[in-house]
Amino acid sequence: MVKIQIKALSLNEAYRGRRFKTKELEAYHNFVEYSLLTHDMNIPKGKLSVRYEFGVSSKGSDGDNLIKCFQDSLARRYKFNDNRIYQWEVEKVDVKKGEEYIGFEICAAEKTKK
Repeated sequence: MVKIQIKALSLNEAYRGRRFKTKELEAYHNFVEYSLLTHDMNIPKGKLSVRYEFGVSSKGSDGDNLIKCFQDSLARRYKFNDNRIYQWEVEKVDVKKGEEYIGFEICAAEKTKK
């Protein structure tokens, strides 16, 4: 699993009003991409499966709210369309403030129902 030291950006912080991107979202995308420069990855063809682990310091963080911004950053960094993701596994881990992180794995999806 690849891990980077970053606090996940929630959708509330990423967009204003009717989905207008914030400067925080662009800074987040840039930081994630920069953090992953040394982590090359071969993204399989076809349907994908992802595993996310979010180290959060706020017990009030919604796991599903943390996925979108990070997933978009991964798609930008590794040049794939995130509509190819068919399976998700998400885990939230309590950490101390300042120790937030995101871990992820991307692999081919197992056979799914038609």
